[in-house]
Amino acid sequence: MNSMAPPETGVALSIKQPWAALLVAGIKTIEIRTWPTRRRGPVLIHTGKIADDRPEGWDLITTPELLALAQHRGGLIGSGELIDCVKYSAPEAFAAEINAHRNALEWFRPAGLYGFVFQNLHPIAYHPYQGQTLFFTVDLSSAGLLDAHDRIVLRKDSPQ
Repeated sequence: MNSMAPPETGVALSIKQPWAALLVAGIKTIEIRTWPTRRRGPVLIHTGKIADDRPEGWDLITTPELLALAQHRGGLIGSGELIDCVKYSAPEAFAAEINAHRNALEWFRPAGLYGFVFQNLHPIAYHPYQGQTLFFTVDLSSAGLLDAHDRIVLRKDSPQ
């Protein structure tokens, strides 16, 4: 295989709506989890089939384009670069980054939480794809993310 050839698989993380749309749009840049990761690099953003109905997330959906992105379920909607995983051991540290992770202070747990820090986030055209828990592998070809010349196609849309 040519070292310049694109990968045939990618890695994705499934996130409930509206949080997935908020992450892809860059309104949220940290995804909170109860577990850490050493993973770094490109990650596809997948939206689960079940949405989070709590109003604090939906209140951040303020444009028709962002609402359209947040309506997608069960597929790939964006991409970003995972650059760090920070541990929140104290509620003060969690509160200090509330504008990046957008979670209510009540989410903090004494055992600590982890923030997956993303940059270079952008939407892609919606591609239906079955998700999984934790990180999971995506076959880029079957997901419709490779063109006829096996080049990765991540068409950028603008939800903002």
